Amino acid sequence: MTDAPVPSTPVLGIDIGGSGIKGAPVDLQIGELAGKRLRIETPKKSTPENVAKVVRQIVEHFGETIGTDSPIGITIPAVVTHGKTRSAANIDKSWIDCEAEKVFEAELGRDIVLVNDADAAGVAEVHYGAAKDHPGLVVLTTLGTGIGTAILNRGILIPNSELGHLEIDGHDAESRAASSVKDKEGLSYSEWAKRLQRYYEVLEALLWPDLIVIGGGVSKDSDKFLDKLKLKTPVVPAKLLNTAGIVGAAWLAVDRRVHPDPFLS
Repeated sequence: MTDAPVPSTPVLGIDIGGSGIKGAPVDLQIGELAGKRLRIETPKKSTPENVAKVVRQIVEHFGETIGTDSPIGITIPAVVTHGKTRSAANIDKSWIDCEAEKVFEAELGRDIVLVNDADAAGVAEVHYGAAKDHPGLVVLTTLGTGIGTAILNRGILIPNSELGHLEIDGHDAESRAASSVKDKEGLSYSEWAKRLQRYYEVLEALLWPDLIVIGGGVSKDSDKFLDKLKLKTPVVPAKLLNTAGIVGAAWLAVDRRVHPDPFLS
């Protein structure tokens, strides 16, 4: 599968989170934001309709920059299959089994690509970041409120892996090893690294990846825990930090035009 042609004009990426919705135009020539991000708080009742209205504010804010025909990429903390959200993490449960892509398209009148937030981050890191041009199997994990995962083989995304929910030693993995748990329980980086070690060694034994990329906000502190992990697989911190979701969403929006989803046609 070949990459989509890279447009010369910025493409809008929007990252929906439990507390905030962030958007920015992306220069896909270099994988960087082409303007200052706009952040609006996520509505307290974060239904698809309410969130779509906030997304419209962001689209209108950047309207002159992105033009009228540009597609828009949107990330969401949910499993997404062919435009439908199948789960809901830190957003209203009315997203479950919602035809979410159609909700956004009806609100915005534009072509929309909706994607899981960790998958978008993985795509960004493979095209512009820590795994750029990697020829093998890459697993990206986002350590935050939970644990998100993305699997990419030779640059191709295998979507919705949800490996943060592996059961390890009788526990849902993210309930023990997410960075939010480290903060909640007051763990030192050394104490937390022991939990990460157990998580990653199980992940490694299941997939035998060629590279593991650790993303999420805590990746900026990777020097405090990365060297404590003893794995067979090389482990590196993500490079795009908090822009990865926006960048990856924008890239996938353009890619959809070249490789449309047959289930949506």
